[in-house]
Amino acid sequence: MFAIRKITFGMKKKFIFFTILTPLLMLGEVFLETVIPYLMSLIIDKGIQNRDTSCVIQIGITMLLCALVSLCFGAGGALTAACASQGFSRALRQNLFSKIQSFSFVNIDKFSSASLITRLTTDVTNLQNVYQLLIRICFRSPFMLISGTTMAFIINARLAVIFLIAIPVLGSVIIIVSTVAYSRFATMLKKYDRLNSVVQENLIAIRIVKAFVRGEYECEKFEEAAEAVKNAQVRAEKLVIVLMPVMQTVVYSSIISIFWFGGKLTVSGNLQPGELVSFLTYVSQIFMSLMMLGMVFVSVILSRASMNRVVEVLDEKPSIKESAENPVEDIRDGSIEFENVSFTYTDQKDNNVLADISFHIESGESIGIIGGTGSSKSTLISLIPRLYDVSKGSVKVSGVDVKNYSIAALRKEIAVVPQKNILFSGTIRENLLWGNDTASEQELVSACVASNADSFINTFTSQYDTVLEPGGTNLSGGQKQRLCIARALLKNSKILILDDSLSAVDTATEASILQNLFKFKPEMTKIIIAHRISAVQNADRIIVLDEGRISGIGSHSELLQSCAVYKELYDSQKSICLEG
Repeated sequence: MFAIRKITFGMKKKFIFFTILTPLLMLGEVFLETVIPYLMSLIIDKGIQNRDTSCVIQIGITMLLCALVSLCFGAGGALTAACASQGFSRALRQNLFSKIQSFSFVNIDKFSSASLITRLTTDVTNLQNVYQLLIRICFRSPFMLISGTTMAFIINARLAVIFLIAIPVLGSVIIIVSTVAYSRFATMLKKYDRLNSVVQENLIAIRIVKAFVRGEYECEKFEEAAEAVKNAQVRAEKLVIVLMPVMQTVVYSSIISIFWFGGKLTVSGNLQPGELVSFLTYVSQIFMSLMMLGMVFVSVILSRASMNRVVEVLDEKPSIKESAENPVEDIRDGSIEFENVSFTYTDQKDNNVLADISFHIESGESIGIIGGTGSSKSTLISLIPRLYDVSKGSVKVSGVDVKNYSIAALRKEIAVVPQKNILFSGTIRENLLWGNDTASEQELVSACVASNADSFINTFTSQYDTVLEPGGTNLSGGQKQRLCIARALLKNSKILILDDSLSAVDTATEASILQNLFKFKPEMTKIIIAHRISAVQNADRIIVLDEGRISGIGSHSELLQSCAVYKELYDSQKSICLEG
């Protein structure tokens, strides 16, 4: 019950109204469908047998009106149920998406992007369908079952005992099938996760796939994942497919028995022909209700797998949350301090990727961070906006531990340009304003000039209104990097972090951008992560990382004298340049 309240949280009032209205409409439809067989028996027993044409016409018109009104109730119930289920799925997807937005990288890594997509789509759709069945069939069928059984017993109690024997048989079959099938459907959904992962990975890396002529290999990999889904689905559906023939066998056996005994009663004069016809109609309604309830019951049991997966996301506690009761909202400056910081991605404390990191950055200072591949440069700067939390020690911004800030306030004052350049569908202007939608045209142009993005934007016919394809695929890597830098500058934050964000531009463009950045808003703290020493050598200070530890801190000239790691990097890059 708690899980149901959780997944229905946030439904709008009109959809709740539709949810309540649907069973009422079903009740009206069932009542009229119960009346129609009784009227049919009257036509046969009173009208036809007595050759009373006026009686046949009168009762026939009444039946027609009942059928039309019942049709209206049924159509109205179908409409309101569809609206209610759509409102339910909308609210559930909104809850899930909002919850995912609160996740840290740790939470997202736990589920994987592909699995979260499956839960937002396939699992929610499964629950939406079951929700619609619950508010329609789970009300309609019991109403029909009760009313039909009542009328059947009124007509002939001895004959009604026959179908009562069939009910426990049907119930047993439904319970057995649904219990066994649950685990198989849960496995099938995991196979869907794998299939989505293959598709997502392939579409993101489609250029690499084509460049390496690996299309055939990727097709085979997709075929393997799709085949696994098919096999899991067939294995799960086999049990459900068996359910229908078994139920139909029980139902038709009961109907044949009723024909046999009912026919004898009719011949002996203990049952009127019209009563037998209406009795068979009621029995058909009863068994149809039982079969529909059975299928709904199976669907509900199987949807537990989807519900558990959805609730798992809703129950997930963000690993990074507001730590203080009254979080600090104001960040005075861009000073940064690391105090004995260690960090690990796992629970193993001896598996640190960063160890004993301590340094202080003054507000407005430009800092370079350099080191070999795998030296945890990106991990280090991820601790400043709390994309991850430290395992030991503390990170302070403006003299306050980042854990004591409001997460929104902290990240608002830290602009990060990640290694992977992300642009969204829309115009260049819309992408630039993404971090600051109130920026003026002058501010927008100034940011683009500083990042050297204006040099290519002005070559486009529509300039800033040029439409970008998803992911900015109609731009080069260097152009995307410059737009991402401009977007970060436009944010007007106190701290700017460039995480290897100049790797796709040539050295001349890199030098021009860096020169502009060092002049752009002197009060802004600038942290530049790079593999090339040319990108950091003009910074006020450079932090050298080596296997998760600080190997040296100082200016370019100081590190050449005091830091062997930095000297080795400098000499290797210098020799490569000379050879080139």
